[in-house]
This record gives sequence, structure tokens and C-alpha cells, in this order.
Amino acid sequence: MTGGPSADRPAADAPLIPEGLDATLVLVRHGESEWIVEQRFQGQSETPLSPLGRRQASLVGARLARPHDAPSLPVPGGWPREIVHSPLSRTRATAIAIADAIALEAGVDPAHAVSGPTALRPDSGLLEIGQGEWEGLHTDEIARRWPDVLAGWRRRPWEVWAPGGESPAKVQARVRPALAGVLARLGEDYPRGTVDRPQVGGYAGVGAPPDQPWSILVGHDGVFKVVMLTLFGLPLTHFWMFTMGLTGITVVELRGGRPVLRAANLSEHLAPLADEAAREAAERRSRSGAL
Repeated sequence: MTGGPSADRPAADAPLIPEGLDATLVLVRHGESEWIVEQRFQGQSETPLSPLGRRQASLVGARLARPHDAPSLPVPGGWPREIVHSPLSRTRATAIAIADAIALEAGVDPAHAVSGPTALRPDSGLLEIGQGEWEGLHTDEIARRWPDVLAGWRRRPWEVWAPGGESPAKVQARVRPALAGVLARLGEDYPRGTVDRPQVGGYAGVGAPPDQPWSILVGHDGVFKVVMLTLFGLPLTHFWMFTMGLTGITVVELRGGRPVLRAANLSEHLAPLADEAAREAAERRSRSGAL
């Protein structure tokens, strides 16, 4: 599976973050898929969004189309430069929902969103971690057939992974050039910054200026773990350090070339779904006579 022309990527020995880069990167995981509902390992297999997943994608799209509505997201003004997504259908559908919402907010008919303010760009570097023989299998079957391997994956994923699947190191080898390409494009035609400025919240001059460029990545929980470790220069032994909820929003600001975590796994845009579930639960209790 391919996506994203390699010509858009910097040389392999180029630095990951361009020197002095001032920019913002927003990471969004896809919505719920049919295989998540069925409790199956997905990896790089195709599985569409579930009805709930489509609603989640619509809600995160609306949130990113109006990011400064309360509670404001820590992103610059203006529209994101691009939405870079894994080519898999669950991520592509989530990315399209975001692009359509932004186009609509910008006054562009989503049916003609190609002329909208934000470009869509598939990139195979953001594919989910390949899970080999586990893909499509229920978690209970994997636990029954490969108990030791599954335990190893959960404890030491840098040493133990799915039979026929990808190691985190192999994933990082494709993530790094993809990420470098996104950051290089963000740095085009924008002045370089410096870390010699206020860095502590609450002081004047901290945070992204309104005209700073920003882009959105739409991907998967597993590959985003590697993206975050790569961005922050952390070892793969910290693989389980980061988590991404379904359509969760994570914001990383680049200040003078240094990454700063501004927000992690935000999900307040899903509140209408939680409220709806609470109402349905209350109605069931009422019908049953339970308190």
C-alpha cells in the first residue's frame, strides 16, 4: 500500500525538526471501526468506521473547524495547511470528515473541498503497526493461541511483537521520514524562531502566534505512540507511555525547533455522545424500575 510521494520527504540523514521551526502539529486518531466493536486486532487490515465512528469523526471535524470556540484548543489562527493521513479507510474517512467540516466553515461546498483551504495528503508512513497473523482475530483467540507472545507484546513491545508483524523499530523507520516531510512543509515560507524567549505559561510571548502554520495528522493509536516517541526523542522502551482515544486530539507545538506538548488526548467534543448514552441508560433504568 502506498501514499505520499517520496519526493516530498527530506533526505534520510536530514534532521527531523528543521532548525528554529515554529509550527503546530495536531494528532487525531480515527473513529471507532467495525473491528473495534468486534474486539478484533486491526493492524493494517481494512475495516470501515462503525456508525458510532462516523459520528465521532463528524464531531472531531466540527471541533477542528472551529478550534477557538470555548474551550479553545492551543492551535494558531487560520486554517491548517494540510491533513496528512494513513491511507487506510478508517483514517481516510476520519480525515475527509475533518476536511469537509473545515471546507464548510470556510464557505466551500464540501463536494468541491479540493478547492478548500486545507489539502488532504495520504502517507503510508502513518499506516498502523502491522499485526501479522493477529490481524482480524478476536483478542480472546490471540490470548488463547499466543499467550506468551501477547504478554511479551504488552510488557516488552520493543522485543516481542505479533508473528509476521512489525516491530516498533521497523515502524519508526517509516514514521521518521514521513514526519520529517510534514515538518519540512510546515516550515516553508515562515520565519524561523528561537528558544531564547519566554517559555513558561502565563508570561507574555508564550505560545503560538496567530499566523503560525499548523497541520493535522490522522492516524492510529500504535503508530502515534511511535510518532510521539520520535518527536520527543524518547526510546522505544517507552512505547506504552502515550495513548490516543478514538478521535482524541493531541497538540504538539514546535518552539524554535523544540517540541512542547500542549494538549494530550482531548475528547470533550465527544460529550454529546456521552450525554446521549447517559440518557439512554437512565431511560432503561426507569423502564426496569431500578433506582
